[in-house]
Amino acid sequence: MHLLPWEYLFKSFDQDNFPDLFLPLTVASLIALVATVIFYNVRTRQLRRHAVFLQMYEWLLWTAVIGFGLMLVYYVFHFDWIIVLSTLVVTLGAMVWVRFLRFPPYFRAYERQLAKQRYFSRQRFDRPETTIRSRTSRRRRRR
Repeated sequence: MHLLPWEYLFKSFDQDNFPDLFLPLTVASLIALVATVIFYNVRTRQLRRHAVFLQMYEWLLWTAVIGFGLMLVYYVFHFDWIIVLSTLVVTLGAMVWVRFLRFPPYFRAYERQLAKQRYFSRQRFDRPETTIRSRTSRRRRRR
């Protein structure tokens, strides 16, 4: 380190100015991008009937695609370090916000909805007679 820490903010993000961070951040961004796409595909197939979870995974997917995709663009075009750092912080912060602040209230409401459905379904089919039609309710034959 030859400069003060805040003087590095306006240096270009390349191999010469950031030899310890340039390649590892790029590889990590590429791995995170691929892992997010794979994770999204696997989880959406598993949870296809649960819309709340699908929405969360879609939010996470697009946040990761935008953020880590920009990191790969910064690798190619050598933007200033302040832009790279702010993109990384905002992307990771948005992913944490989506997972831990935005969607938990929706998860709790969805869990209550499922519990009500299970309760009413169990109550409805509690007695075997409820699933058998009586003879009087059958349609009469036409003559």
